[in-house]
Amino acid sequence: MARNVSYRDFDWLLFAFVLLICALGVVEIYSATYHTKFAGVHVKQMYWMATGIVAMFLVSVVDYQLLLENVHWMYLVSIASLLSVLVFGQKYLGARRWIKFPGGQHFQPSEWVKLILILAIAKYFADIRQRELSFFDLIKAGLLVGVPMLMVLAQPDLGTALTYMPIAVMGIYLGGLRAKHATIILLAAAMAMPAAWHVLKPYQRDRLTSFMQPEADRQGSGYQVIQSKIAVGAGGIWGRGFAKGTQTHGMFLPVPQTDFIFAAFAEEHGFVGAMGVLLLYFMVLMRLIQNAQTAPDRAGTFVVMGVVAVLTFHILINIGMVVGFMPVTGIPLPLMSYGGSSVLFTFLALGIVMNIRMRRFVN
Repeated sequence: MARNVSYRDFDWLLFAFVLLICALGVVEIYSATYHTKFAGVHVKQMYWMATGIVAMFLVSVVDYQLLLENVHWMYLVSIASLLSVLVFGQKYLGARRWIKFPGGQHFQPSEWVKLILILAIAKYFADIRQRELSFFDLIKAGLLVGVPMLMVLAQPDLGTALTYMPIAVMGIYLGGLRAKHATIILLAAAMAMPAAWHVLKPYQRDRLTSFMQPEADRQGSGYQVIQSKIAVGAGGIWGRGFAKGTQTHGMFLPVPQTDFIFAAFAEEHGFVGAMGVLLLYFMVLMRLIQNAQTAPDRAGTFVVMGVVAVLTFHILINIGMVVGFMPVTGIPLPLMSYGGSSVLFTFLALGIVMNIRMRRFVN
C-alpha cells in the first residue's frame, strides 16, 4: 500500500450500507426461490458477494492513477471480450451474452465493460482542459461509448447496452456541455429514433410499449408488468410476511430472484420495507456524491460520478419497471438481484471509489 494511504480513510459507512442491502437481497433470494428449481442460489450469491468484497479491497489499494494510465489497454481488451461473446458465447433464449467456463460458471463481459467505460470516459474528459467541450470532443466521446454499446446490442442485450448511456451523459455534462451542442444532440436523437425502432427485434419493441398498456396483452408482453404490479400492491403497508407472498410463491411473479426481486420484497415487506430499501440506496448514492466532491483531482471526480450515474440508472429503471413506469429491459437491481457479473461489477466500482477516497490527502 502506498505511503500515507490508510484504511482509516476507507468509507466504512458506505460499506455498511452496501452490506445491509446485500443482506436483504440474499434473504429475499432465499425466500423467493426456496421452493423452486432455483433453490440454493442464495448461497451462490453469498459466494459472489464474498468474492466481490475481496476484489473491492484489492482494487482499493491499487492507485487509480495507474488504472487510468492503462485504460486504453483495458478498453481494447473489453472490445476483444465482447467480440469473443459474439463468436464463442453461450446462447440462451436466442441471445449470446455469456462465456461459459469450466465448472459451469458463466461470465457476462458486458457487465465489466461498464467499469472500463467509466475509467475511459473519466480519463478522456479529465485530459481536456478547456472549460467548454468542442463538437469534435463530443463525437469522440460518443464513439468511445458507442462502439461497445453497438456490440452489446448485437448480442442482443438492450438492457445492458442502455446502461452505457448514463456514463457518456455524465461525462459530457461534467466536462462542460454547451447549450447549442445539447440541442443538436437532442434533435439528432429524435431524428434517429424511427430508424432505431426498426432495428429493434419484435420482442424488444413489445417490451418498450407493453408497460404503457399491459392489459392489451395480459398473457403475453404485458404479463410480467401486470403480475409485478399485483405483487407490489398485495404487500400493502406492512407486507404479507417473510416467505408468504402469494404472487411470488404462487409462481405468478416471473424471475423474482433477478429482475423482479424488488416486487417480491415489496409483497413480503410492504410499503414500509420498500421505502426502507429505497432509503438505503439513497444513502449509498449520497455517500458516493460526497466522495466525488472530495476527490483529489478532476479524474477522480469523473470516475465516482460515473459510478453514481450507472447505479442511479439501474435503480431507477429496475424499480420503475417493477411498478409499471418503465419498460421491462432486464436491468438488475444493484446488490439485490441474483447474478455474479452484476455483483462483481458493483463491488469493483465501489473499490475504485474507495481507492479515490483513500487518496484524498496523499501528496
